[in-house]
Amino acid sequence: MPNVTFDHYYRYDELSRIVNEFAQEYPKLVEITSIGKSFEGRDVWLVTLTNTATGPDIEKPALWVDGNIHASEVSPASACIYFINYLLTNYGKDAEVTRALDTRAFYICPRVNPDGAELALADKPKIIRSSTRPYPYDEDPLTGLLEEDVDGDGRILSMRIVDPNGPWKVHPDDARLMVQRDPTETDGTYYRVLPEGPVKNYDGVTLTVPRDKQGLDLNRNFPYGWRQEGEQSGAGPFPASEPEVRNLVAFIAAHPNITGGVAFHTFSGVLLRPFDGKSDDEFAAEDLWTYKKIGDKGTAITGYPNISVFHDFKYHPKSVITGAFDEWMFEHMGIFAWTVEIWSPQMRAGIEKFKFIDWYREHPLEDDLKLLKWNDEALGGKGYVNWYKFNHPQLGEVELGGWDVAYCWRNPPLEQLEKELALFPKWLLWHSLISPKLELHDLDVKALGQGTYRVRVTVQNSGWLPTYITKRALNGKIVRGVIAEIELPTGASLETGQARVDIGQLEGRAYKAPVYGVWDQDPTDDRAKVEWVVRLPQGGTAQIVARHERAGVVRTQVTPG
Repeated sequence: MPNVTFDHYYRYDELSRIVNEFAQEYPKLVEITSIGKSFEGRDVWLVTLTNTATGPDIEKPALWVDGNIHASEVSPASACIYFINYLLTNYGKDAEVTRALDTRAFYICPRVNPDGAELALADKPKIIRSSTRPYPYDEDPLTGLLEEDVDGDGRILSMRIVDPNGPWKVHPDDARLMVQRDPTETDGTYYRVLPEGPVKNYDGVTLTVPRDKQGLDLNRNFPYGWRQEGEQSGAGPFPASEPEVRNLVAFIAAHPNITGGVAFHTFSGVLLRPFDGKSDDEFAAEDLWTYKKIGDKGTAITGYPNISVFHDFKYHPKSVITGAFDEWMFEHMGIFAWTVEIWSPQMRAGIEKFKFIDWYREHPLEDDLKLLKWNDEALGGKGYVNWYKFNHPQLGEVELGGWDVAYCWRNPPLEQLEKELALFPKWLLWHSLISPKLELHDLDVKALGQGTYRVRVTVQNSGWLPTYITKRALNGKIVRGVIAEIELPTGASLETGQARVDIGQLEGRAYKAPVYGVWDQDPTDDRAKVEWVVRLPQGGTAQIVARHERAGVVRTQVTPG
């Protein structure tokens, strides 16, 4: 049994060991493959989960789950491992898990960006946004403050410096808290607050924080909505230019059986859906309704709000995010995809109804006091470090302290990690089970005489979503209809009908009203039939296959008695 614990964050070697032990322990349910290499040459592992005794993964509707595309967001990898462990340890015990692995597949990529994560988890960590590849330039900065552990205690904190022109002052009721000085205030002790780190080529006057040499943001490198560096920083030289993104794009495009996607990130405690760069008005109404239903289910299970990136999660009111995974999945692949931002210190501190990104620009002082109280009571004071003096090599005497962001903001504190990860499996499981599912409704064979038979096959979609998943996929002709084929043995002939026929898309139950009303109708648009007249020799067998890229495969056969 794999030794899976959630009391630390996994380095690459341990993560590799865990996923391979899953495959060794559960060979009929797990397959491990590499979907490609990272920039530094590490394998990017993919865990495929399904009951192979009931058919191969490619013939079943599948849910995509990934994590850790951003370097320091390491708890998403833990969320993926937690979900894999949940599925495997509950198979044969939990009816929903068993049904899901018998009838669906899961493609789980725990660590999209292993290079960046290794840097974040190093003994002397360095925090970058995504890939370790230098971009857009290959030079190290010549001057400026480098965000590093300058005093060697293993933490990267903040650094406050007394400065008469500084914008901050000490809160009168709690000396740990730095608050804005009043606009017209002049008498007092004021501070400038910067990240901890040495200053390269300090001129004795100016302090700048240069951009990291590793300036890529892999979640801006996806093909849909990609924009150049001048429009969106970190997007790369061209769409899917980075191997980590290309690995995902190539695999997902080659697996049209994927019916939904979830990418784990940190932090904010929120379920994010497209659009990223345009208003909800641009949705087909049915797609927006369904996105909201899926999100509402996620909120009910996890407690995380579900919101639109464009309307509720902009970094600046006049700017938009594009080139992200979730919008590429919706626009180009035509499936419902989500970005889950794990963890919110504000939520855990009891701050309610805060505006996710706007909170960092403006919020009540009471929120900071709640956070400090949460630190003192729930974290034993480990999250906020009291300011202490330090003789800085370039700046002289400064004070180090403030929030230990790596410990309790960027990812959940280890003491609370497993509790946070446990919020997601039931929603992910539900998300997989709402997929379309092709089933045989009826096979009717009628002898017509002289060795001929009328063969009628009826198939149905037993899933909640339609076979095409979204109106975006239907209108964009992204997905084929149900294909029905008959293969005849030697000596047989097809008298009427085509050997291969597209019998169209099948609806699900997603667009039904919550309660039957006087205007509702219930046609059998979830069902379709195909007929052939065949001449079969005695003892010959005709093979019939109905398949849909997203809803799966049905096989049956006809053998005259």
